[in-house]
Amino acid sequence: MNKEELFPLVNKHGEVTGSATRGECHSGSMLLHPVVHLHLVTEQGCIYLQKRSKNKDIQPGKWDTAVGGHVDFGETIQEAIEREAREELGIDISVLSLNAVKPYIFQSDREQELINTFIAIVPQNININPDAEEIETGRFWQLSEVDKTIGKGILTPNFEQEYLHIKQNLLNILPTAK
Repeated sequence: MNKEELFPLVNKHGEVTGSATRGECHSGSMLLHPVVHLHLVTEQGCIYLQKRSKNKDIQPGKWDTAVGGHVDFGETIQEAIEREAREELGIDISVLSLNAVKPYIFQSDREQELINTFIAIVPQNININPDAEEIETGRFWQLSEVDKTIGKGILTPNFEQEYLHIKQNLLNILPTAK
């Protein structure tokens, strides 16, 4: 991870107020910076999760959101989500219909992020090619399997919180998952 990578700093409305390095943002400073998350779900009610590389500086080796990453300074949310999907999973999401979820603030003991979350319905046979440097592996999970795994230290705390936050959104757009 490049600790000198520049991130925008934002207020709770997502308006850019300045910039800081990755190192500064992850140092416990609680500088609010934006990230993007993309949940890939099938019409059958499965959600794709990635297992984070053991080289990650935060939550290595845990299962997490299909796509997640920081917004670079000068980049829009749309540009960031498209870039992260290409980099992490090798997919072009410009052809997908993205459902936006209301942004929210996530805080851990190391950082504070404004999470911009999207959900996309994808075919079960979508061609996903995880980046081996960022992702150990990935697979589709049944929602019931995710429900049973929460709180067992297998999933990232951020994913667990977000999943509970967006689960109703998932159920609303996936009639077969109800």
